[in-house]
Amino acid sequence: MSENQPKHGAGARPTGKRQLAGVSTTSTATYKGKQVVTNDDDDAPRQNKVVAFMPEVVSEMRKVIWPTARQMLNYTIIVFAFLILLTGLVAGVDFLAGIGVEKVLVR
Repeated sequence: MSENQPKHGAGARPTGKRQLAGVSTTSTATYKGKQVVTNDDDDAPRQNKVVAFMPEVVSEMRKVIWPTARQMLNYTIIVFAFLILLTGLVAGVDFLAGIGVEKVLVR
C-alpha cells in the first residue's frame, strides 16, 4: 500500500477552504458588510407604508403557484377521507370508554 492512499477504515480528509482546521472563513470586514442597514426615518409618514402594502400583496399573490382544479379535487378528497377516518377512530374510542365506565359503575 502506498503512502498516498488512506488506510482501510480511514476516510479521505476533506480539502477546502471551510475544512481547514483553525482557519476562520469570516472576517470582521465581510461580517460588517453583510449586516442589514435599518432605515429609521421618523420623518417618513406612516401613510406611505400603508399605501405601499396593497401593491406588495398583489405582487406576492402573482408569484403564488395556484393548484389546478384536479389537484384541488384530489386534496379535498384526501382531507375528507382523513376526517372520516379520524371521526371513526374517536367514535370507537368513545364507545369503548363508555362500555368500560358502564361496567365499572353499573352492577
